[in-house]
Amino acid sequence: MSTVRWVVAAGLLALTGAAPGPSPPPPQPPPVLDQADVDRAVARLDGVVEDAMQRTGVPGVSVAVVHRDKVVQLKGYGVREAGKPGRVDADTVFQLASVSKPIASTVVAQATGVEGWDKPVAPNVPDFRLKDPWVGSHVTVADLFSHRSGLPDHAGDLLEDLGHDREYILAHLRYEPLTPFRASYAYTNFGLTAAAQAVADEKGVEWEKLTEDTLYKPAGMNSTSSRFDDFAKTADRALGHVRTADGTWKPQFVRDPDAQSPAGGVSSSARDMGTWLRLQLANGKLDGRQIIDAESLERTHWPHSVSHTPPAPAGRAGFYGLGWNVSYDDEGRLRLSHTGAFALGAHTNVTMLPGEQLGIVVLTNGAPAGVADAVALDFFDIAQDGKPSRDWIPLVDALYQQEADAGRSTTDYARPPSDAAPAKDADTYTGTYDNAYYGKLSVTEGQGGGLTLRLGPKPQTYRLTHYDGDTFSFRTAGENAVGLTGVTFSPDGKSVRVEYLDTEGLGTFTRSGAASR
Repeated sequence: MSTVRWVVAAGLLALTGAAPGPSPPPPQPPPVLDQADVDRAVARLDGVVEDAMQRTGVPGVSVAVVHRDKVVQLKGYGVREAGKPGRVDADTVFQLASVSKPIASTVVAQATGVEGWDKPVAPNVPDFRLKDPWVGSHVTVADLFSHRSGLPDHAGDLLEDLGHDREYILAHLRYEPLTPFRASYAYTNFGLTAAAQAVADEKGVEWEKLTEDTLYKPAGMNSTSSRFDDFAKTADRALGHVRTADGTWKPQFVRDPDAQSPAGGVSSSARDMGTWLRLQLANGKLDGRQIIDAESLERTHWPHSVSHTPPAPAGRAGFYGLGWNVSYDDEGRLRLSHTGAFALGAHTNVTMLPGEQLGIVVLTNGAPAGVADAVALDFFDIAQDGKPSRDWIPLVDALYQQEADAGRSTTDYARPPSDAAPAKDADTYTGTYDNAYYGKLSVTEGQGGGLTLRLGPKPQTYRLTHYDGDTFSFRTAGENAVGLTGVTFSPDGKSVRVEYLDTEGLGTFTRSGAASR
């Protein structure tokens, strides 16, 4: 999962009691929490974080809490890299994953003003088109930031996994099938990225520079960057970890999210994120200076699309704003949140109650195990009721596990059928195949026999294992890996279908020159 998919966000909203609300939202009710309530939650935060780390084994965590324009908790826990002594502190830089989205909407709010949210994207990104030309010419910055463009869930993420850059991915979204425009919701990193790119292009600067000039420098967020290279060069950085089969956490992968920088490529520290929380809760002001346009920033906090419908007639819906999950709690208070997750080693959460002038950010250097969300949820439960409402870690972890399992094949390629048909001669399959969306695929025979598949611009190499007849398998890799997947050649050898690339019907490659064979 390149970043946490909407189904996980929807599940969290359902668990926390998201209630329907109009757009624009109703006036905020008076504060419910007093200083003693917040002090109680802050005092117990060390125990909450340490217990979550002990239960899951996540190596490092950093937390910032803001209340009434003051950072009231700022602390690091654990280590930057498992097995090494470097401690996490308030200035340790973490990859934010999808918590980059509300940061991006903060930048856009200032860069475009209120009117800019409703500007079409296409004129500023010439190669950006959608399958329906009318939708492609009318889709706006707000449509893409609220995931209501009609693009399918996580459109373009597999192109990133294969190594394609931002320019290529945005230019190929036009092959993706569309659902009804502005009437359906699907979480898309590269839809949002296209909108951010359009804003930057209109300003005549790179997106990464626009973020610096618009937000990071004016706010003094000196450890924050939208470039992976800056994160990689930072000495005080938290490496991403994954949980191995034996239950230990190891930094096995490096996640470079530059292609989707506006949606998932920001890195920052708890100290800088505390500054950003202050700005968010103060309507764009920081130490008396108006850093971000207040009216445009407020627009990001409104519900713009229904992210999930009520599960039952008496149930509650969830909403998405502009880079934010938007909900209303049992007290009628606006709750803004976002989770970020890299399967290759990051899990983050930001949650705010603007009416209480209270917010928390939790950064971790482990793949999703429930920690970042559970710490935030426990914090607000304790402030509200004096204790957690439930054991959040297994509930949240189950949502992530459900999402990880959703993309796996229903075929067990590790167990070929007992009556499996033999494969044809290797030269039936070897050759180069073309696909307008994914690019080229090649199949070659190794010196010792066996077939090798190559995908992507670099390319990536996978050893094929025979399963049955013209079907083989390989183990997927990258952020969106789904375990073993099938590779099925047509009987005449003129095409090949890669199962995990075919979710939207785009995964068939045609042999080069097949028409003349």
